[in-house]
Amino acid sequence: MALLVLDIGGTSVKYAIWENEGLLEKAEMVTPSTWDEMKRQFRNLKVGFTERYEIEGVAISSPGAVNQEKGIIEGSSAVPYIHYFPIFQEWSKVFECPIAVENDANCAALAEVWNGAGKGLQTVLFVVVGSGIGGAVIVDGKIWRGKHLFGGEFGYMLLTDNGTFSELGTAVHMAKRVAKRKNLHESQLSGKQVFELAEQGDPIAQEEVEAFYHYLALGIYNLQYSFDPEKIIIGGGVSSKEDLIPQLNIKLEEIVKKVGIAPFIPEITLCKYKNDANLIGAVRHYQMSYQT
Repeated sequence: MALLVLDIGGTSVKYAIWENEGLLEKAEMVTPSTWDEMKRQFRNLKVGFTERYEIEGVAISSPGAVNQEKGIIEGSSAVPYIHYFPIFQEWSKVFECPIAVENDANCAALAEVWNGAGKGLQTVLFVVVGSGIGGAVIVDGKIWRGKHLFGGEFGYMLLTDNGTFSELGTAVHMAKRVAKRKNLHESQLSGKQVFELAEQGDPIAQEEVEAFYHYLALGIYNLQYSFDPEKIIIGGGVSSKEDLIPQLNIKLEEIVKKVGIAPFIPEITLCKYKNDANLIGAVRHYQMSYQT
C-alpha cells in the first residue's frame, strides 16, 4: 500500500509516493491558478500513479490555518482559493480515498520529531526562518494548535516597541534594511549577499548581520523560557548557513549573562529533512490520523 503525498506552496506543488518507508518519484508542478484547475490536476495525478501503485490515501501539507474539526483551511495564504469552504470534503471526492491535511510548518515539525532532529523528544519548538518567522509547537509528541490555531506563529512576537520577530529576526528583512541604508531598491540585495558583504568588511552589512543574529537569538531565548522545550529546531532558508548555530550560541550566551537568573542556554539545532520535511510530515500526520 502507498500514499500520494502533496506539499502545496504558493508557486509550486511538490508531490511524491510514500511506499516502504520512503519517498519515491519526487517531482513538482506549478501551483494551479484556480480551484477547478487544482481539482483536475490532482485527480489526474492520482489516476496516473494508480496505474503503478495501490494508493491507500492522500497526505497533504498545506499553507494556512488548518481547522481539523471543521474540515476547512482558515487564515490566508499565497493560494487564496483554498480557504474557507469544506475543502476536506471536496478533496475526498477528488481523490476517492481517505485524506489527511495539515499546516506545512506543522508537517515539517512532525517530520523532525518522527525521525529527524527531534527524534525521541516529546516537547519541541520548530522555528521556520524565511521571509517571516513561523513554526510549530510539539507537546507530548503532538501538535499544539492553540485556541485560535495560532500555535507556532512566533513571528507575531514583539522584540522592540514596534518590531516583530518576523521583521527583526529574518535575513530577508535584514537585506531590506541594508538596501535602504545604501539607497538601493530592496530587490537589489539578498540575505546571502548581505552576509557576503559583511565578511568583506562592509560596515553597514556588518551592523545589520549582528542585529539579525541578536534578534533571532532573542526570539529563541524568549521561546525557550516561555515553553521550556527539550530542543528548538531551526528550519527555513537560513538553516543552510553553516555557521548559523555557532553565531546564535554566541548571542544566546550574551543574553543569558545579561539576564543573570537564566540558568541555561537554549539547545538549538538545524532541521534534518530540509525540502522533504513537509512531505514526510504530511505522511506522519496521515498515519496519526488513521492509526487505531
